[in-house]
Amino acid sequence: MLTVGINVAYNETMGFRLPVPRSVTVEVDHLPVHYVDVGAGTPVVLLHGWGGQITSFGPIPSILAPRFRVVAVDLPGFGSTPLPAEAWGTFDYARFLASFLQKCDLAPCTLVGHSFGGRVSLALAARHPGLVNKLVLVDSAGIVPPRGPRYYLRVAAVKTARRVLSLPVLDRIREPVLAYLYRVIGSSDYNAAQDPVLRATLVKVVNEDLRWLLPEIKAPTLLIWGDRDLDTPLNDGRLMERMIPDAGLVVFEGAGHFSYLDRLDDFCRVLTHFVEN
Repeated sequence: MLTVGINVAYNETMGFRLPVPRSVTVEVDHLPVHYVDVGAGTPVVLLHGWGGQITSFGPIPSILAPRFRVVAVDLPGFGSTPLPAEAWGTFDYARFLASFLQKCDLAPCTLVGHSFGGRVSLALAARHPGLVNKLVLVDSAGIVPPRGPRYYLRVAAVKTARRVLSLPVLDRIREPVLAYLYRVIGSSDYNAAQDPVLRATLVKVVNEDLRWLLPEIKAPTLLIWGDRDLDTPLNDGRLMERMIPDAGLVVFEGAGHFSYLDRLDDFCRVLTHFVEN
């Protein structure tokens, strides 16, 4: 077990002194994993969304630290944790996280996953139930939305372009033309992921529909959603509430995809109540 100390700093915005998390790096499955660790007691592990990192949670680790041991992790490929050598799917991330929890003496824990972190949390809770005491899904990914003709036209256009541009005579223009095509029709997350392995990972995970896993979740589950979430719509949360055996949904009015920041005080209060009861 790695032991970390707690520093205290004055937070001008919140008006009181908050414990400052210590930064730690540990090797897990041959990857140097960066995380922060603060507080003591019941472990609460925070997993950020796609493109995020530890700092995406703002002051939440420090706010919760007087009651819990709070750990926030840079998932592989984000923040200060490097990419794995090849593209991972959701269950690869779940296997990695299982190793991390066991190595850092964090199991069983309350697992809190936002968006992509929620997707990973679902897979971990279903496949490694002994590691997850309670599960909190915040504006979670994991449900593939219905796709209309426009989506399939875009996929067909990319496949056709790649096939045509594979001709040797088009070697010189292949990369710039494909780059332009991806820039025009690719998602913002895809275009932001400059590394080919990260792009391949994104393609893998966004096409994995995890609704079939939901009935297998054994842990008591709290779902927190913003009613104005445009990335993972509230209907996804309602579906998860119906399909996870022991689940309850809390909706924050006026909050978007980052509902935990839009309603910071409410989020911390609801989460604390759920973990302690």
